[in-house]
Formats: sequence, C-alpha cells, structure tokens
Amino acid sequence: MSTGLDYFKKVYDVVPGWVQKMHDYNPAMLDHYTALRGAAMAEGVLSVKEKDILLVGINSSRHYARSMVYHTKGAIDGGATLEELAEYLLVAYNYGGEKALQIGLQSFEYALELTGTQAEKISHDAKAVDIVRYYAQFASTDASKNYYEQLISFFVDGNENALSEKLLETNVVDEQMKYILMTGIYTTVLKNAETDYWAKKARGKGVDEPRLAELGYICLLTAGIPSWFEISDALIEK
Repeated sequence: MSTGLDYFKKVYDVVPGWVQKMHDYNPAMLDHYTALRGAAMAEGVLSVKEKDILLVGINSSRHYARSMVYHTKGAIDGGATLEELAEYLLVAYNYGGEKALQIGLQSFEYALELTGTQAEKISHDAKAVDIVRYYAQFASTDASKNYYEQLISFFVDGNENALSEKLLETNVVDEQMKYILMTGIYTTVLKNAETDYWAKKARGKGVDEPRLAELGYICLLTAGIPSWFEISDALIEK
C-alpha cells in the first residue's frame, strides 16, 4: 500500500473512495495531497484537535456535510467533548443559519456513535431553537446550562443581535476559538472584506498571527488555494 493510502487509512480507519480513486488515476497527485494535508493538519500553535473541530464548524456553516463528518472523527479522536462539538456547531449559525444547525446534526450524531453515547436523535428538519434545546441536555455545569437558557431566550424572542453576540461568548469553548472559527468561515467562502473584518476582531480578542496563519492552512486544505489568497490579505506581514 502506498504512503498516501496508509496515511488515510490511519486517519479514517478505512481508505475513502475518493482517496483510492486519486491513487488509481495519479499516485503522485495523492502523494502531493497527502504531504499538504499532513503539513496543514500537523500539531502547531493550533492543536490537531482544534484544527479538526474548526473544520467541522467551518463546513457545517457552509453546508458541506461530507467534509464536516470526516473531520468530526478527527476532533473526537483528538479528545473533543460533545459539549465542545455542540458549541462549534452552534457558532456556525452566525453564517449558515438554521440550515447549518440542521446539517450539523449529522456531525453530532456521528460523535455520539464514536463516543458510545446513548441519546435520542432529533429530526434533521428541526427548528433552530429546538436544536439548541437538544444540545442543552449535554451541558454539564450550571454555568453552561445558563448559557443555553440565554441562547434559547434570544431565539424565542427573535433577538438576532443578542443571539449573535452570545454565540461568540466563552462557554465551554473559548471566545478566541470562536472568532478564529468566524474568520475561517469567511475565508473559505471567499469573502475578502469579511475575512479581514473577522481577523481584526480575532486579534482584538488576543488571537495572534501564527494562529491565523495556521487557520489559513486548514482553510486551503478544505476550500482550495483561493481561500489562502483571502486570508493572506488579512495577515500582517512579518
């Protein structure tokens, strides 16, 4: 088995069909892609777990379930908790709306399976507020339960501004990671001005340039070279 096939079998337990086909048609291409993925997903100023779970949130926000589910396994294998995963999936609402939350349920259900957690499923057509209520049952502290109660209140009242702000506040996930996620979302959908806006907001929360650069590498991995063009414009030159 080639190095590329070995690598992806280790990552996913099986060789995905898209990997096998890249190898079958052009083994050298798979070798180059494997090297790129290995560099982008390596432990750095962002941990491997953080990179995987960021990609879960990014891809749920842009309604791309396939990549979202692939990276769910990486996040859980890296030690992400169900509480953390739920919160990244909720932040995706700030770009992808209710559909992002509905798609995100596929990630959460897979995580339940991976962790051997028994829980009732919720319809993938559920309303956003009902999905928030569903995730609230996994809150493990009084502070986290209160966080969800406030989110639900804002949803019920239709207070979108307060809701957006609350989604970005620290709960089990630090606000810095949430602002990194928002920067990554706009990077992958190639919205240059918004990428710059969120990168500046992230810096204001204490996110440093190396983390934004590593975010750019994983955005490149999931959305191609154009996404690097976008975030590179927002990076401060050394």
